Amino acid sequence: MTVKETEASPESAGAEGNGRRATASQRQLVWWSFKKHRLALVSAWVLGFMLVVIAFCEFFAPFDDRHRDSEYTTAPPQVLKLWDTDGPDGFQWGLHVDGYTSEQDPRSLRITYEANPEDRVDVGFFVKGEEYELFGLIPWDRHLIGPEDPEDPMYLLGTTTDGQDLLSQLVYATRVSASVGVIGVLLAFALGIVLGAISGYFGGWIDNVIQRVIELFMAVPSIPLWLGLAAALPADMSPVTRYFIITTILALVAWTGLAREVRGRFLALRGEEFVTSALLDGSSRRRVMFRHMLPSFSSHIIAALSLSIPSMILAETALSWLGLGLRPPAVSWGVQLQDASKWSVLSGAPWLLIPGLVVVIVVLAFNFVGDGMRDAADPYKH
Repeated sequence: MTVKETEASPESAGAEGNGRRATASQRQLVWWSFKKHRLALVSAWVLGFMLVVIAFCEFFAPFDDRHRDSEYTTAPPQVLKLWDTDGPDGFQWGLHVDGYTSEQDPRSLRITYEANPEDRVDVGFFVKGEEYELFGLIPWDRHLIGPEDPEDPMYLLGTTTDGQDLLSQLVYATRVSASVGVIGVLLAFALGIVLGAISGYFGGWIDNVIQRVIELFMAVPSIPLWLGLAAALPADMSPVTRYFIITTILALVAWTGLAREVRGRFLALRGEEFVTSALLDGSSRRRVMFRHMLPSFSSHIIAALSLSIPSMILAETALSWLGLGLRPPAVSWGVQLQDASKWSVLSGAPWLLIPGLVVVIVVLAFNFVGDGMRDAADPYKH
């Protein structure tokens, strides 16, 4: 057998690739195209990890979201170490962090903390800690990482002004802020797509009524709306109730823009030949709208979805930061950043800005994934 017989020519390899694409499903074509967008693929892994953290946040958090240690307020982050050379027992292996030594300024009464190598805090994985209910059903007390002794101070990202572990608060806040964005966008998209499709497909008086409703919602200024909402909601309202009200209001404000975009697409498509063919073939109007016309611009919807989720997350973060959204004891990225708004606190505890960094990473990840999905779902590229 010769070398020419064992090696495939470029022409045959290209023909094989074209044949594979010709027989592939739309889902396979989208996935192959998406994998070529490396930045979008990395961002998808980031968002996938975020979803895992949301689902198992009690397990990932070293402490409960209500955990407070009044002895260590605004304590700096600790560094994980694999060995110890400065301890009283000489060289030692084992995962640990250095404890704290504190000193209070007699004039300003400000407490400063420094690492104390002689105070070793052993750290482990899958350690036993505060009890919780996984998924609200399964009682458990194991945490991914934490101190071997639950009473020891282990604060890898430092603590807040209330003595709460910033890492634990950040994990719980990810569940709240991300879920507000996702649920709010799903509600907004359900309203926007359905009403926009009906408005653009039927036209006439139906279109006029829906457009006047959209204009009514768009005419309401958002900042006075939130100021009035903050004044109207009782201060003793439960965090869960406030969460659902915030999510619903964000959805009601965000659906109008998508509804107009969908309406414009349906107005342009309702006279196309494939729509007429589907009607003549016996398809119902609902099937024509949502099984033929809507998928034809799915790439545009995916792009709008990818931009709406981070916008919703930023809206919740900004409102909670201003005190108009979620409030303690609820935990969100905006609530966490309230401490960072005070320069007197931030100058001595810059790690309180870490939630802001997480917001930036998540928003960029959603945007990159949206760009990749939009290009991959473009029907003119396959």
